[in-house]
Amino acid sequence: MSDSVPAPDAPHLQTIQALYSGHHGWLYATLRKRLGNAMDAADLAQDTFVRLLKSRQASPLREPRAYLSSIARGLMIDQYRRRELERAYLASIEALPQQEVPSAESRLLILDALERIDRLLDQLKPRVRQAFLFAQLDGLTCTQIAEKLGVSRATVERDLAKALQHCYRLRYAEG
Repeated sequence: MSDSVPAPDAPHLQTIQALYSGHHGWLYATLRKRLGNAMDAADLAQDTFVRLLKSRQASPLREPRAYLSSIARGLMIDQYRRRELERAYLASIEALPQQEVPSAESRLLILDALERIDRLLDQLKPRVRQAFLFAQLDGLTCTQIAEKLGVSRATVERDLAKALQHCYRLRYAEG
């Protein structure tokens, strides 16, 4: 999985440039007011337009501010989840005996892996994700998961197969 953006075609680039010129200031001000932090607001405003650039949304938008707000809201949720994940991980490290605390480099690698796993799980449908987490984290059997989710064992098996296929595809797509 790469964060590189393919070269945009001219109409797409013109659309993005017009949106950026017309709405970046508004989006930044809205995010700054909501977040109370100029740096986070600037980052999220920029990331919103990068996301739009990657989306290849070619046609002009009827409600550009609503669309930009929707993208920014998703990015804010992602940012919040990443920070919560980092806080939980750092809290778990504090509970370790000093000799077991990972190095700063290891902590960064672990946090990066946790964020990739979180993004991977976020791509799954909610029931598939829940079944996968029950199986992987709680060690539940397909029958136990089926009971918890109120579905058949066969449905759980299909959901787990989908989750594992998704993991496999992403793992080998990354190289």
